[in-house]
Amino acid sequence: MKKWLNDKMINTALRLGAVALLAAVLVLLFPRYNNAFRYHYEVGKPWGYTTLTADFDFPIYKTDEQLEKDQKQLLSSFAPYFKYVPRVQREVKVISLATMEWVQAEGYTRIAINQYKYPLSEVYTPMTAHKKFGYDCAINLVLDTIRTEDMRTKLLATVSPTQGMVQKGEKIIEKGEIVTERDYQILQSLRRAYEDESLGHRQRTLSIFGEALLVVLFLCLFIIYLYVFRIAYLRSTSTVLFFCLQMFIVIALACLALRFNLSVYLIPFAWVPILTRVFFDSRTALFLHFTTILITSIVVPAPVEFFFIQIVVGMVAVSSLSDMTRRAQLFQTAAWIFLAQSVAYTALTFAQTGVWSSIDLWMYLYFFICGLLTVGCYGLIYMFEKMFRFISSITLVELTDINSELLHTLAERAPGTFQHSMQVSNLAAEAAKAIGANALLVRTGALYHDIGKMTDPLYYVENQTGTENPLLKMDPRDAAQVVIAHVTEGEKIARRNHLPEVVINFITTHHGTSLVRYFYNTYCNAHPKEKVDESLFRYPGAKPTTKEGAILMMADAIEARSRSLAEFTEAAITEAVNQMIDAQIADGQFAETPLSFKDVEDIRRVFTARLIAMNHHRISYPTLNK
Repeated sequence: MKKWLNDKMINTALRLGAVALLAAVLVLLFPRYNNAFRYHYEVGKPWGYTTLTADFDFPIYKTDEQLEKDQKQLLSSFAPYFKYVPRVQREVKVISLATMEWVQAEGYTRIAINQYKYPLSEVYTPMTAHKKFGYDCAINLVLDTIRTEDMRTKLLATVSPTQGMVQKGEKIIEKGEIVTERDYQILQSLRRAYEDESLGHRQRTLSIFGEALLVVLFLCLFIIYLYVFRIAYLRSTSTVLFFCLQMFIVIALACLALRFNLSVYLIPFAWVPILTRVFFDSRTALFLHFTTILITSIVVPAPVEFFFIQIVVGMVAVSSLSDMTRRAQLFQTAAWIFLAQSVAYTALTFAQTGVWSSIDLWMYLYFFICGLLTVGCYGLIYMFEKMFRFISSITLVELTDINSELLHTLAERAPGTFQHSMQVSNLAAEAAKAIGANALLVRTGALYHDIGKMTDPLYYVENQTGTENPLLKMDPRDAAQVVIAHVTEGEKIARRNHLPEVVINFITTHHGTSLVRYFYNTYCNAHPKEKVDESLFRYPGAKPTTKEGAILMMADAIEARSRSLAEFTEAAITEAVNQMIDAQIADGQFAETPLSFKDVEDIRRVFTARLIAMNHHRISYPTLNK
């Protein structure tokens, strides 16, 4: 008991720790490039948020074009500084051809010598001086690079990077108002003010705290959903880790894209609902997807647009992938996601702006690449299967291939057992469909539930061809142990062949802890006065804990019982089904399963109808009179 409590506490701590670690890591990964100013806006598009007013005074910064224009205008009156070369005549001002070309290229119209400035018309190169005066003139002016750069820097420093101020409380832009060039400039200035270190450590700390609080809130909402509707998932450490890992992968990729200025629409958020749907159910897939995109919306630009499009992605992914059994379905889902994203983006843009020019054609390329990356989910399915010991519908379909090596060996060594397993799989699958259980899973489990009989197939009556049953020559206690051994042998064979754990569970639970009734009754009848040790005649278990496990136990026993019927009438089959199921219920074999009374009745009805159909009488063909 103490060990059980310790294990439970450790698993609970692991689950809580995983969620807490996820929240902390996500907040650390969030890009800080726009710490508290997370509005998305474009010139010509409406302002999609509430009316924005200034929370503090801030300057309106000039655009790069305005600043460059002001600098050029100021530099137009600037003159580079030159100095005379000692012992060279000063009457004619002569500079080198290369220096003259540089001065003209920079747009200067004058040069400065000491405190005087001279127009370029009074400055010559050796060639132009010779042409002007008729004799050679030496270069007597040299560019004073240090002084020129110093004076130029000081002059440019006088250019103000701002033009005007926005006062605290002043309205910046109203909701729905079209963003003009001037509005854009003010908004960019406000963004710059938020990013300025002068805002201080306190505001940045509060911003990070707000992010963390939102992440924790969204994760708590998902945990509440699991607690109310899927408590079994919440109690499974591997399942919680799986959910956390999925969210981490896609949100981390989104943060990475934002840090490198890539579009967040390149990230295949559809991985989350697809992977969750493959291993679990549609409702959980959608809820986990919504949680993931809510967390991502904290940091992406245009969060409303992002959330709207990704909601569409999640709904399409789950709807188009109700049960993934073929690889082609993933390609179809990717195509539907691309189409849905494109339509959603186009519709939303037109609804906001009403003009064709607002459509960004690059978005469709992003959606196409995202669709291609969605197909990569197939590899993740295999990875998560191995990592968390889950099983997907694709793997189940592969396991039901009767041409697989293990099932082929079963058919060769124990043909009667193989046929029995096929019949049980058909019975169990029909019953599972009737009560909403996993028909593919129970069909797979049924095909492998008796593989342990391959070890000694002739001990089992279905494999005996007219020979005497060797078990009847043995002591009933020993005979019972031989029969019971097919469960443990089946588990060994399954593990050697690397069958999934969920399939192995069918092997170990398909008899539960029931009695090997034939040999138990035989021994009791032969020793009426002896107190019989039932443990010698009981299967080791465990009892089934799922609807699928219970269905297989019923189908296995009833299919075997039906072969011993003297006549296959509707009354005889109905009585056999009812007796077998009632005996298993009375023995407590289904006490740990979630079967309801209605489920049991539906299973009875399906088994009866199916067995009647399987064993119907055919008409005899008349012989030809000679």
